[in-house]
Amino acid sequence: MPECLEDTLTSDELNLFHSLDSPVKIQAFLDTVEYPATERNRCPVNVMRDRQGHCLDGALFAAAALRRLGYPPRLVDIFPHPGMDDDHVLAVFQKNGCWGAVAKSNFVGLRYREPVYRSLRELAMSYFEFFFNVDGVKTLRTITRPVNLAKLDHLGWECQDSGADTVEHRLLSLRRFPLISADMAAGLELVDPLTYKAGTMATNPAGLYKPKP
Repeated sequence: MPECLEDTLTSDELNLFHSLDSPVKIQAFLDTVEYPATERNRCPVNVMRDRQGHCLDGALFAAAALRRLGYPPRLVDIFPHPGMDDDHVLAVFQKNGCWGAVAKSNFVGLRYREPVYRSLRELAMSYFEFFFNVDGVKTLRTITRPVNLAKLDHLGWECQDSGADTVEHRLLSLRRFPLISADMAAGLELVDPLTYKAGTMATNPAGLYKPKP
């Protein structure tokens, strides 16, 4: 792991970071982090210090923490129909040949996934029923290929917010692969009331995406 993160953290922060010795503990830490209303991108160091982060910030933090455990620091971005919702960034990892994910979200159902999915598409589709907007519309449509952040270490993404900004631009520029067909999308029902209630039970209303007319 680049020395930047290790050198930047205080001893207390470093002890906390080192205590996150499994993917589920990384997720548990992210669950204590506030989902902010602002669009500022935070690097992993500032996620830890501010105790704030949206999905990109959380995924970057998770990727850095997973890297310390020996996993490649990889991100995947899953996208909604344009103008209907936010995209969602996942820190993905493999165990026994199967994919799992750690993620920060304003929605309960868009967080951790056990490493039991045989492909990234299968992993992404596990989020489908829970990927809905404030109007109850199921919005998940596309996925990117994984990005290995080790190839972007020169950006300083672990310790500099500007590096997080550049990672975001890189993710937004990637080719997107469809998860469902147009006919499937046209026939979707609204999310049911119980799932909506469960999914939004811990949201910060100020941080919710407002669909464009």
